[in-house]
Amino acid sequence: MSDEREIIKYWSTTSKQDFETAEILFENQKYSHALFFCHLSIEKILKALIVRKTHAAPPLVHDLVRLAEKTGISLSDKLKGELAEISSFNIQARYDDYKLSFYKKAKKRFAAKYIAATREILIWLRAQL
Repeated sequence: MSDEREIIKYWSTTSKQDFETAEILFENQKYSHALFFCHLSIEKILKALIVRKTHAAPPLVHDLVRLAEKTGISLSDKLKGELAEISSFNIQARYDDYKLSFYKKAKKRFAAKYIAATREILIWLRAQL
């Protein structure tokens, strides 16, 4: 059980750190990188929730909708849509085929919208822990 607590703490702590990194990147106008860290922060809190709720290791996937469904938490259509969009930041920021189009899309206004959405999602998910 204490191992489980440590794992949950790890995922939760690194989630917070990743969101702080996203905010710093946003402030420094590194919008595509900020969005990538938004994805990481949500992925990690979802993995903490999966461990808490299932007492098992989280799946090795990055799809936020799939991870959220594994938590057993009821998800609104709005939240599913936001998670699906934020999931795309992981792929678009990593793979060369997508990087240029993502970089063009990830302007200040777009990034600000998803920094705010990520903040709200993280608050809600942490309350579930």
